[in-house]
Amino acid sequence: MDGISRTLYIPLYGKAKVSRMGIILNDKSAEEIWEKNPVSLGKRSKSKWLAYFIAMRARQFDDWAKMQLADHPDAIVLHIGCGLDSRIKRINGYDYPWYDIDFPDVITERCRFFAESRNYKMLSGDASSLEWLSGINFDGTAVIIMEGVSMYLAPDTLKGLFAAVAHHFSGIHLLMDVYTKLGVQMSKIKNPIKEVGAAQIYGMDIPDIFDTYGFNYIREHSMTPTKLVNELQGFEQFVFKKLYAGNLTRKIYRLYEYQK
Repeated sequence: MDGISRTLYIPLYGKAKVSRMGIILNDKSAEEIWEKNPVSLGKRSKSKWLAYFIAMRARQFDDWAKMQLADHPDAIVLHIGCGLDSRIKRINGYDYPWYDIDFPDVITERCRFFAESRNYKMLSGDASSLEWLSGINFDGTAVIIMEGVSMYLAPDTLKGLFAAVAHHFSGIHLLMDVYTKLGVQMSKIKNPIKEVGAAQIYGMDIPDIFDTYGFNYIREHSMTPTKLVNELQGFEQFVFKKLYAGNLTRKIYRLYEYQK
């Protein structure tokens, strides 16, 4: 795997670690996959603070996706950049047409641990080519999840992805996390993704840059809501609030919702 593909092991480790603790995120699949397939990660990648943050971010995506599917029962789900994430299991999404999409080497790895079904499919592809989109024979409403993806896409590539899905689907509800441009600059100093060989990342400061393609920027979500931070205890809760929650983190990392 290249550096970008190898970043999938960082959230896998974080979700497994937190799930074993019985807080924030219940992810038995992550626990089992990591136990069977541990890989060498650097100290930053295995930070407990990062693990807590990753679990909270995933939980926010989970809760949002469940809400969208409850409101749009005829929608399909596109999880772009799925890695080894088990979101479909965590939110019981097998009743919906669901596509997990990632690079071919990632999907090959994923097939070791997940099996396709009538509703669930895994597609090989990347955001710069978009051939995978032609394999989705549906033009209704799509719920699109992009967790830990946008920062690896050059601005023109990201805009091309938005344009392509806007053309393909009549309705879209999309949630993605982004680095700000300040976040990109700070990542040059300290970022765990460098420990797995991912070097080039991108940021954006203006959330409504996709309105040309018919998207409306809806709102910004917190990745560290109080209800989840409060699942931490004592000193760890205090430190997490200082390191990963609040305005400081928002200056470098944000969670945006869009709709078409």
